[in-house]
Amino acid sequence: MISSALLPQPLARIPWRLLFLVGGIGLVGLLTLYSAAGGSMTPWALKQGIVFCGFLGLAITMSWVKESTIKQLSFPIYGVVLVLLIAVEMLGFVGKGAQRWLDLGPIRLQPSEFMKPTIVLVLARFYELLPPSDIRKWRAIWPAAALAGVPFLLIAAQPDLGTALMVLMIGATVMFLAGLPWWLFAAPIATVAVAAPIAYTMLHGYQRRRIDIFLNPEADPLGSGYHITQSKIAIGSGGLFGKGYLQGSQSHLDYLPEGHTDFVFAAMVEEWGFIGGVILILAFAAVIRWGMRVSASARTRFSQLAAAGLSATIFFYVAINLMMVMGLAPVVGVPLPLVSYGGSAVMTVMICIGLLMALERQQRTGSSLSSGNLAG
Repeated sequence: MISSALLPQPLARIPWRLLFLVGGIGLVGLLTLYSAAGGSMTPWALKQGIVFCGFLGLAITMSWVKESTIKQLSFPIYGVVLVLLIAVEMLGFVGKGAQRWLDLGPIRLQPSEFMKPTIVLVLARFYELLPPSDIRKWRAIWPAAALAGVPFLLIAAQPDLGTALMVLMIGATVMFLAGLPWWLFAAPIATVAVAAPIAYTMLHGYQRRRIDIFLNPEADPLGSGYHITQSKIAIGSGGLFGKGYLQGSQSHLDYLPEGHTDFVFAAMVEEWGFIGGVILILAFAAVIRWGMRVSASARTRFSQLAAAGLSATIFFYVAINLMMVMGLAPVVGVPLPLVSYGGSAVMTVMICIGLLMALERQQRTGSSLSSGNLAG
């Protein structure tokens, strides 16, 4: 927060250090997209810049929303997003073999993205309303499991396994932080591990290929394993300091597929090297740490769980994408937020940041009021 001697009070209350971090991450994305297009603002950098600024404005606007309002809207918003997911199954637009979007004329809406922050809010509200003495009872488990499980099944049916798993992991994180016993999470994981061969046969063909290639990408380096193989080559060829800006051969010569979306980190590291990649990861870590500090300083159970869950949402985005491009996880189509081209991830992360700023503002406002009352 900047001193109000330099800025009007409403502006001084904005967490500018966080916004500078977010802006720096977004700038890295724009520079990488400009380079990936061969030194051109089109077709990616210009559009991404407009989307980024628009959603950044939305996040700042959301920071003035009161915590009480967020609480009141949690369940209604969850219901609306759930209806939209059902509408996708009935009326959704089909693209690239998946039915994930609602065609609304000028825009194409992907409701599953809204579910990521929504599942955090609805579970945080549920556990705030639940009496603390019931946290280890059955009534603390099955409603929360249903709230997370229904959207998981709807999103997985689109099919969009990457987003479905993120919703499930985010929901499980909030449930764990709420105080549910650890064995409730260990038991399903162990069951899935044992039933993995059966689960594998139930996946779609392209999903099985992703797992096969993750386990052995060199088995088909020019076919299904091409993405991971070229991503590793791009990252490795960057060395310590990179080849230099606009000098990335893998992306410029089209060896690296999706170098502007899912594999944008590989394109960036090829030019900026190991040092550039570490700086970007540290910037994301600083944003997530800020969110966790909001959770640690929270005075209500809702804000504590919501801030932690929203921070975990950003973490899962970053962690899954980085593991994916480095060959440590299957390719599940999770972009690097604020860096990869595309408005969906930008929108989701900016909503998370806007909600985090709203909760943090509420803490500071409450502290100021308390101090004023004590002084009086």
